[in-house]
Amino acid sequence: MISRLTGKLIEKNPPQIVIDVNGVGYEADVSMQTFYNLPALGETVQLYTQLVVREDAHLLFGFATADERATFRQLVKVSGIGAKTALGILSAMSADELARAVADEDIKRLSSAPGIGKKTAERMVLELRGKLVSHAAADGLFAAAPAADETDDIVNTLIALGYNEREAKAAIKGIPKGTEVGEGVRLALKNLLK
Repeated sequence: MISRLTGKLIEKNPPQIVIDVNGVGYEADVSMQTFYNLPALGETVQLYTQLVVREDAHLLFGFATADERATFRQLVKVSGIGAKTALGILSAMSADELARAVADEDIKRLSSAPGIGKKTAERMVLELRGKLVSHAAADGLFAAAPAADETDDIVNTLIALGYNEREAKAAIKGIPKGTEVGEGVRLALKNLLK
């Protein structure tokens, strides 16, 4: 099991990153919550990880905090939610926001995440009630760093998260020019969740 990685960030292509750890490049999918806070390329990064072994692949998922990883682990236990869907949920809302939505039984908020319908949201409330804890302060492992300024990257990231192109383009309307990719995706996700 790979529990944590520390190394040099050498690639950032949302939602995938590559970390060089002593000459070995580890490719990991990260939530957009984590992606927003990645340092610049060439800088050191430390991520909590979860290895998912499937019949056709070994997939590594990275998280900024142990809480986010713990939330991911709980999400994939819910019937009908796989690793990619869980990552999409954690991209649409933070672990704290998800914990609050489950505690408040906010089906509308939960079903606004990509790939989650009303029935799955209801199942999430039933299966996750009492298992997710909201923390006011997260134990982030790295500081925010600016990302590239391109609306195409924002649209492509939204598409990678499961939204169609029409939804993605509608979501970026009103986002100021010059907005960082991470911030732009965050604002677009908020627009989609309205």
